[in-house]
Amino acid sequence: MDYNQHVGIDLHIHTTASDGTFTPAEVVSHALKLKLKAIAITDHDTLAGSSKALKGGIPPALDFLTGVEISAAPPPIYPRSGSFHLLGYSIRLDDLVLNQTLEKLQQARKNRNPSIINRLNELGISISLEEVRQEAGEAQLGRPHIAQMLVKKGVVASLNEAFEQFLGTDKPAYVDKYRVKCSKAIDVILGAGGIPVLAHPGLLDYENEKQLDELMRQLKRMGIQGVEVYYPEHTPDQTRLFAKLAQQYDLLMTGGSDFHGAIHPDIKMGSGKGNLSV
Repeated sequence: MDYNQHVGIDLHIHTTASDGTFTPAEVVSHALKLKLKAIAITDHDTLAGSSKALKGGIPPALDFLTGVEISAAPPPIYPRSGSFHLLGYSIRLDDLVLNQTLEKLQQARKNRNPSIINRLNELGISISLEEVRQEAGEAQLGRPHIAQMLVKKGVVASLNEAFEQFLGTDKPAYVDKYRVKCSKAIDVILGAGGIPVLAHPGLLDYENEKQLDELMRQLKRMGIQGVEVYYPEHTPDQTRLFAKLAQQYDLLMTGGSDFHGAIHPDIKMGSGKGNLSV
């Protein structure tokens, strides 16, 4: 398909396979309704969303990229806590090493949830893993679902408040988890025939442009092939900076809304907060 003409695409979408509220089939249907020309399903640490979408059938009017968003450990140049997110595009869904790596990450998520619930209980909050599981349905259980239950119980007023008060990094109910090394995550994506891309660099806690430049230099050496330049939370200045760095290091420029459905209702597929254009 020729994308020289201005058409809408969205290469960062989550489904019920991880922490979104739209099923893969609903994502495809919604993309068609919005007249998007191409999408990628990039669920957290799982290929289930991409796999289910393909099994359900992709209409000829829509181009589709298989995808995943991997929770990696920050590289040595970026010594911060929390996850460092890498997007993988056009990956082989049956790749053995990729699937083994993702299974390990999924197990780490499962092991983490009971510990978070225990910490919330110790803080005097009445919440159980079973009621969170029932609320989440078939989704891969994680902190967003626990946050939703805290909102439902009236403990907090919003998902953001749940993370700011309890579930965010270094907050009272935060529990760390296993993450694959950044270089290994890149190698795994490349090994599955995919394209590794740095997700939403504007959310990184970099001190200055020089530090970000050095980070991009190291990631390029590790084998990164793209940067998510266009993203709802990026300011115009950040978008220009990331585009400049992508050109400097000969990297692909990608973009997406990070659509999660009802979990982040202000983010719309294909347009983010209404002004995203990829």
